Amino acid sequence: MEKKLNLRFCVIAAIILVAAMSRLIPHLPNFAPIGGMALFGAAYFSKSRWAFIVPVASMWISDLVLNNIVYSQFFDGFVWFYSVSLFTYGAFALISLLGIVILKEISVFNLTCSVLAASLIFFLVSNFGVWMLSDMYPHNFSGLQACYIAGIPFFRNTLLGDIFYTSVLFGTFEILQYRFPVLKLQENIEE
Repeated sequence: MEKKLNLRFCVIAAIILVAAMSRLIPHLPNFAPIGGMALFGAAYFSKSRWAFIVPVASMWISDLVLNNIVYSQFFDGFVWFYSVSLFTYGAFALISLLGIVILKEISVFNLTCSVLAASLIFFLVSNFGVWMLSDMYPHNFSGLQACYIAGIPFFRNTLLGDIFYTSVLFGTFEILQYRFPVLKLQENIEE
């Protein structure tokens, strides 16, 4: 049983890490695996601290590569975290929490509700962070409204990315469980 649990854990963690690294592939703005990773980790590590640790660590590793290699010309020196990262990771944690609550039973309906809510959470929290921490908008209600309005065109890609990556992550693991029954468990990983 322990060997089966470790193999399942490693496969789930590897899927999340690969999804995080897909952020390095050129893509439309905000078409990213963030919501899908958080929901996938929450669904399959739901009774464990790993529901937060694996997706956040994977995202942080991909952020390190993005910020220090891909976008290095925009920063002075090595970047461990960027200015709005607290809000990005906060949204990520909220999406994981949402997934733990809603995805106790994985179904098309629950996944659809989770994806829609995840996209909305990320939009609201990340844009709030941009408004709060940047000088792009006045720090009043009108500025907050302007920030959210400016973010609306990006919401479409966030939603499409969440739909795509959630489908790919959950679909991939379901296929792997079908093909390799050793990955199946009666319940999600508990630790």
